[in-house]
Amino acid sequence: MTKFIKSNNVICRKIRGGILILLEVRFHGRGGQGVVTSADVLAVAAFKEGFYTLSFPTFGAEKRGTPVASFLRVSDKPVVLRDEIYEPDYVVILDPTVMESVNVVSGLKDGGFVVANYPREKELEEKLGVKTFTINATKLAIEYLGRPITNTVMVGAFAGITGLVKLETLKETITEWFSKKGEEIAKKNADLVEKAYREMEKRKEEVRELGLKLVER
Repeated sequence: MTKFIKSNNVICRKIRGGILILLEVRFHGRGGQGVVTSADVLAVAAFKEGFYTLSFPTFGAEKRGTPVASFLRVSDKPVVLRDEIYEPDYVVILDPTVMESVNVVSGLKDGGFVVANYPREKELEEKLGVKTFTINATKLAIEYLGRPITNTVMVGAFAGITGLVKLETLKETITEWFSKKGEEIAKKNADLVEKAYREMEKRKEEVRELGLKLVER
């Protein structure tokens, strides 16, 4: 069983020994955009790679268009915590308009960072006051899917820059997840997640140089 260890603000994976560290991620978006699916897909992919995982949405109604949060915990031991995540290691933003009414970076841990759907990185970073990595997820979603549904892009972007799961595992999970909607849709989403993964994977060295949290293999 692989394990997380923490050293110098870097979350690492170790084959044997080490100490238990929970990895916690909070997702923000609006109802109907796949915020819950984002956490669920990553939970399944991480589970396939040997981790214990737990994903769940904000308690209460999730009406289309209203701000929604979803949560993901990953560990090398069974996850017993069931409360919402108030101090995440990472924050993922699917829809930037939620920032108008929600403090999306509330409780973000030292060494953590934001992965966001936004076209201008420096602008958003200055607005949030924390390290932020962006990708124009809306543009990519329209290009690949013909719809501004950004969950697949953001799942790929987050996994690519953090190294939480391998691309092959993520593509397999995405294909299985969307297969019920047809082979064509499943393939488009798999291609899209690969595009986002590879684009953000290029920035991992930047994350290392800044001393931010990564999942090293």
